[in-house]
Formats: sequence, structure tokens, C-alpha cells
Amino acid sequence: MQIAVALYDRVTALDAIGPYEILSRLPGASLSFVAAEAGPVRADTGRLALVADSSWDEVPAPDLVLVPGSPAAPTGDRRLLEWLRAADAGTTWTTSVCTGSLILAAAGLLTGRRATTHWLAHDLLGSFGAVPVAERVVVDGRYATAAGVSAGIDLALDLAARIAGPEVAQTIQLAIEYDPAPPFDAGSPRTAPPSIVDRLRADRHLMLDA
Repeated sequence: MQIAVALYDRVTALDAIGPYEILSRLPGASLSFVAAEAGPVRADTGRLALVADSSWDEVPAPDLVLVPGSPAAPTGDRRLLEWLRAADAGTTWTTSVCTGSLILAAAGLLTGRRATTHWLAHDLLGSFGAVPVAERVVVDGRYATAAGVSAGIDLALDLAARIAGPEVAQTIQLAIEYDPAPPFDAGSPRTAPPSIVDRLRADRHLMLDA
């Protein structure tokens, strides 16, 4: 299975690296990071760079595509959208993490489909023709989307189970010791203190300017 993780300027690093840690361990899988051009791609903080192995043109027909998100998801990037449409024609799985679903939707790939994204971007996802669902991982046919950032790990484990079986997925989960026990129950707008939810909503332009 050829897996392509799309990169672009200001991508959120964990959106790409979390799924990489799982999907790269699938038996027989070949995973590469792809971008407009091979080479370093700066993450959203500006302090970290991920390296694209290949250009989009060099990976025209992956079996699985994963699109990470960004505070400024490039929903108008014509080259990226064209590559996604062409690749999607032959994928087994077309997937995204966080606001990466906005990019898939902008490419016309999620029209009428159930999908999720970062909780601050559900209205934007709907404006692109998808059907927003407030769940951590949503699978609709061969399209799988994850909610914000850390949810990419859950998405990748779900995909690993569907592709290689639950035992393989559980083995990978144990190998990376993915056993989350956060010190706060503030990872969702449903459980976080209302004052923090309100603060993030007010600062939405800082957190999400897609």
C-alpha cells in the first residue's frame, strides 16, 4: 500500500506526524510525505520543518491519501486541489485530519458526505458542501476524517484496523504506548470550562483563519 501524506506551508505538524507513527508501521506499507516540491515545508508555528520526499506530480496514484490541517488551510490552492482530485480517482482511502477536511471539501470530494473537522471549523466545513458531524472520527464510504489535531492518531488506528485487522492495530497502539490520560478534561468544547471555550471562540481568528 502506497500512502501519501500531503504537506504544504503552515501545516500543523501533529496532524501529519501522529498518523505517520501508526500508518508507517502497517505491514507492506510505503509512506511518503508529498508537497508541491520535494524538500522542507515549514509547520504552522514557523519553528519546525517537515521534509517532503516527493512532489505531488511524482506520486500521482497513492492507495491512501491523508491531508493534514492548518490554521490557514489552503482551500484555494489550485495545484493541491487538482492533485487531490486526480489521486482520489484511484484511492482506496481518502482521509484528513483537523481542517484538512476543508481542503478535501474544497476539492469537491466531500459533497453530501458526513465528515468532521476541528470544532471551530464545523460551519466552514458545511459551507463547502459536506455534512458536519461532531464526532472524533467519521467514516463515510472510503472517506475518513478526524476532528482536531490529536484525533489523527485515532483516525490512523481506525484505518489500521480496517486495512490490516484489529490485532495489527492494537499491536501498533501498544508499540507506541498510546494510552492517553490527560491531566485535564478540557479536550472538547463539551467538557472544557465554558470560559476557555468562549476565549477560543473569541480568538478564533488567531486559531483558525482558513
